[in-house]
Amino acid sequence: MHEKNRRVKIIRFRKNFGQTAAMDAGFKNAKHPVIITLDADLQNDPADIPLLLKKMDEGYDVVSGWRYNRKDSISKKIFSKIASLMRKALTKDRIHDSGCTLKAYKKECFNNLNLYGEAHRFIPTLLAWKGYRIGEVKVSHNERKYGKTKYTSSRIFRGFLDLLTLKFWQDYSTRPLHFFAKIGSFNILIGLLLILYNLVRYGFTPAGVGPTLLAAVLFILVGMLFFGFGFLAEIIIRLFYSQNKSYEIDRIL
Repeated sequence: MHEKNRRVKIIRFRKNFGQTAAMDAGFKNAKHPVIITLDADLQNDPADIPLLLKKMDEGYDVVSGWRYNRKDSISKKIFSKIASLMRKALTKDRIHDSGCTLKAYKKECFNNLNLYGEAHRFIPTLLAWKGYRIGEVKVSHNERKYGKTKYTSSRIFRGFLDLLTLKFWQDYSTRPLHFFAKIGSFNILIGLLLILYNLVRYGFTPAGVGPTLLAAVLFILVGMLFFGFGFLAEIIIRLFYSQNKSYEIDRIL
């Protein structure tokens, strides 16, 4: 079919690499300045696409669909709700339904965005962190007629780990020493408090040489190691940003 219709482009993987990889390949090969995504299970209604485009005309870079009246099973709704609560707790975003695939994006949003793991669920969050404007509209949702959902508790766990990674990268990718220094300082503080406790209890007598003092030394050494990890991470991240920008330019006036 795609050979007869040049408006259709099909990207075929050598094997199933997952939804995130499929969407990343689609974004990178798209040519139009506006990209629309939707699931192929017919639960999203293509008739809602004009709603997304109309909202985008208000100045938004991304418009996310909100399945206000979802037609999913109770178990999937529960899993989705748990995932949404975890995402909002970590990212502080206001999107009601980040898991809805029906979305409209400006092509420029993906110029410097690489997706991996389960990151397709957090695309609006990633783009919001980069400074893009995110909008939302209510869309219809149909009952599943074909196939079976793959949304399970294990996917929530994997998605949560990916979310932690993304959150860490957002907060500390340009200053990793701050992260390691917090942990290192906490360990050193614990060690110093143990030494102080040991001195108050035993003074400078041989009785003070025991488990408490050994634990104090261990905490201080671990804290110093974390500072060392932080300095190494700073060196690595400087090498990374010598070849990649840590910012995005909207326009030059």
